[in-house]
Amino acid sequence: MQVCLEDIGRALAEGYPRRLRPKVLLRKAECLLPLGRSQEAAEVLCSLESEMSADQSPTADGHQGLLGKLRQLKAKVCQGKSFVCQPTVPSGAQEALEPWEENNRIPCASAAVSLRVSPDRGRHLAAARDIPPGEVLVREEAFVSVLRPGESFLLRGGGAETAMGEPLDNEDLHCHRCLRRLLASIPCQGCSYAKYCSQTCAQLAWENYHWRECSLGGLLLTLGVFCHVAFRAVLVASSAEIHTLVGESHRENSGEANAAKDSASKEQDLASMPGCDADGQYHSSYQAIFSLLSHTEKQSPEFVFLCSLSVAALCKRLGEPGLAAPVWGKSPSERQEGATPAEAPPELKILGEAMLKHMLQLRCNAQAVTTLRESGSGDKLVASSEQVRLAVALFPVVSLLNHSCDPNTSVTFSRTTAEVRALQPIAKGQEILHCYGPHKCRVGAAERHKELLAQYFFSCQCQACLRELGSSPEKGVSKYSVFRCPICQAPLQMSNKNPCGALWVTVLAFPSCVRIDRHYNEWLEDQSLKLLLKCRSETQRLLCPEHLMVGEMEDHLAQAYAALGKWQEAAGHLRSSIQFVEAHYGPSSIEVGQELFKLAQVLFNGCAVPEALNAVQKAEKILSVHLGPQSSQVEELRVMKACLQDSLGAYSASGRSWSP
Repeated sequence: MQVCLEDIGRALAEGYPRRLRPKVLLRKAECLLPLGRSQEAAEVLCSLESEMSADQSPTADGHQGLLGKLRQLKAKVCQGKSFVCQPTVPSGAQEALEPWEENNRIPCASAAVSLRVSPDRGRHLAAARDIPPGEVLVREEAFVSVLRPGESFLLRGGGAETAMGEPLDNEDLHCHRCLRRLLASIPCQGCSYAKYCSQTCAQLAWENYHWRECSLGGLLLTLGVFCHVAFRAVLVASSAEIHTLVGESHRENSGEANAAKDSASKEQDLASMPGCDADGQYHSSYQAIFSLLSHTEKQSPEFVFLCSLSVAALCKRLGEPGLAAPVWGKSPSERQEGATPAEAPPELKILGEAMLKHMLQLRCNAQAVTTLRESGSGDKLVASSEQVRLAVALFPVVSLLNHSCDPNTSVTFSRTTAEVRALQPIAKGQEILHCYGPHKCRVGAAERHKELLAQYFFSCQCQACLRELGSSPEKGVSKYSVFRCPICQAPLQMSNKNPCGALWVTVLAFPSCVRIDRHYNEWLEDQSLKLLLKCRSETQRLLCPEHLMVGEMEDHLAQAYAALGKWQEAAGHLRSSIQFVEAHYGPSSIEVGQELFKLAQVLFNGCAVPEALNAVQKAEKILSVHLGPQSSQVEELRVMKACLQDSLGAYSASGRSWSP
């Protein structure tokens, strides 16, 4: 109701058409009554009655209907009655958080976590006690985040309006500050790009950073999201803090502070750990951001040059006269006297140095904020969702987690908040590990090593890699993308000769799989079940049973049968898909949880109550560990479970046994 009142107030303030005002004012009174604001409702109705008497004729279309509604609402006000309204959570309120004991060294971490440092592992997090699966270990608000513009926005140059029927993307669907899903967006008054979920978000964004970004929107979009994140980080920080930290980095680089730093580390002084304050606490602060490693010496010259060029272009624009707002409160006319136009002012040099450091840090420390978004049309009986990258953010505490290709934690996001949960039991003293991207269930060890070395500059030595590689790096080739010979069914060899002696199969197999992909895309357009069945036949002929596409075909066949209302057939294909996913990702993986969620929906719609209840309970157990008990999917599963239990209870009370 409160959100509706805010929208009505904004509409009226922006010049809502006078002929439509009566309907809006009636809606305003309807919203005020359930909130117990009868006096305000009475004033609105009196004002409306005066407007209708002055502007409307008794014969106007809808006039009598509006008067009838007006009389009903006036009667409710006089009688002290209001509509029955179920209590709801305000849109601006956070969901109820799971209780935990806060860490005295890391305020956004659980007491079950300890901060440690070692020569080989660097700063890292470890278990301070035995940790069970599903427990929240870190709950951190992003120090800074920037919404990623969608591909469609970049392709149309950011200038054209979204065409009718064209799907909306990130910049249209989410608040540019808190990343909440937009219902009625509030645009920035100074630019056509930024949109917000509420006036509060718009005001906070303006006060913290958008006052400076607003006139630079086009340039920031051109320079890319990394440059934008780096710029926003220095805008959020104070100028004094940036000056101090940049000055300290100069002294450290010159070797002046090395002796003091070495002696402090030998004494294991908590305050000496990079990123910690004088009390030895590691906050989600700019100081912690500045302490993240940039690996400048390991970055390629081309990448460093590109980052430097981006920062130089932004600083050049910031140094131009006539800008609406200076960076740190100084206009060009107030800057240091004697500075030539070709020489950047000192504060701009410091700003550029800090931004360049942050751009280099982002390559190894940026976190992609993801969300589950329903794919396809929203009217499907069985929801199909996909994970999309929503924003790029900096989380200084989450950045302390080291990588493992077989991690013991899962990281999920609720708007700009990251939650780290234990995926499995973690023993006291064991390191808490996170996957940086290449997971053992998705990529072979050789490819994982290549990706991690290219982006993060280390060779992974986790247990999964050591087991998979063994003594020969060639063993790290993934088995989940293997073709097989359609004649002898043996996996295709790297050489030209296959076990059956066929030398031409390698040439023929790849075009066939290209045709499979083409058939699959066509099915998405015309919902052709026959074509999809043909595709499955080709996958079984040309791909090894472990290939990713084999399981995907079963999943899409299930969607096709569900669209036709053939629930039992859909459930059968989903069960086959679940078997493949379990073998590929593990029985407790989030991928299995998502497939069980679909199976629960299919069985629920097919009125297979006992089977649906079993699927719901399995899906809830897995997804609660990965996403938390407050996630939308877990809530939906609980609603389904309550409905199914009521159905079973009704049958039991009647003395009958359930039969589908």
